[in-house]
Amino acid sequence: MIPFPNKKYQIIYADPPWSYDDTQKSGGTAFFGASVRYPTMKNKDIKKLPVSELADIDCVLFVWATSPLLIEAIEVIKSWGFKYKTVAFCWNKQSKNGKWISNMGRWTMGNIEVCLLGVKGKPKRICKNIKQLVINVRSSHSKKPSEVRGRIVQLMGDLPRIELFARPPKDRLFEDESYRGWDLWGDEVCQK
Repeated sequence: MIPFPNKKYQIIYADPPWSYDDTQKSGGTAFFGASVRYPTMKNKDIKKLPVSELADIDCVLFVWATSPLLIEAIEVIKSWGFKYKTVAFCWNKQSKNGKWISNMGRWTMGNIEVCLLGVKGKPKRICKNIKQLVINVRSSHSKKPSEVRGRIVQLMGDLPRIELFARPPKDRLFEDESYRGWDLWGDEVCQK
């Protein structure tokens, strides 16, 4: 595992590489989903990550989760030393031509992804008009909208912050303003 920074943060933003035990397989090889694109982790292993060591006394945590794994995501929030509070963001995905994205869901067609919010201590929001709904184009697999990082900073302020499991654009990381001020950690983080 890549070592965590030896630093404390007041904002932690994470998009864990959730593993789905029900991924359809063909000849023993997954043919769709996250596991085809990058290594995933079982919930028990995600829960063991020492994220609590990164958290300052007052810290807010944002964790992306898919609908089938909401309970698991809340368990992760608790295991990392945070108390679940609410859904911070709900991303309604669109295609590049403006059509709504609908993926195979478990019961209904899935077209949203949620970002849950947990707290440790008493972090203070500085802005009270940040909207929960994010309507944005889906790009590469698992890449979240850049505007969410901006909304987090608007909500909480320009505080020490880190993105865990970051998947920045390798070709233009230093051109993307949404990464300014963020420390990044993960297998896909490019170093310049």
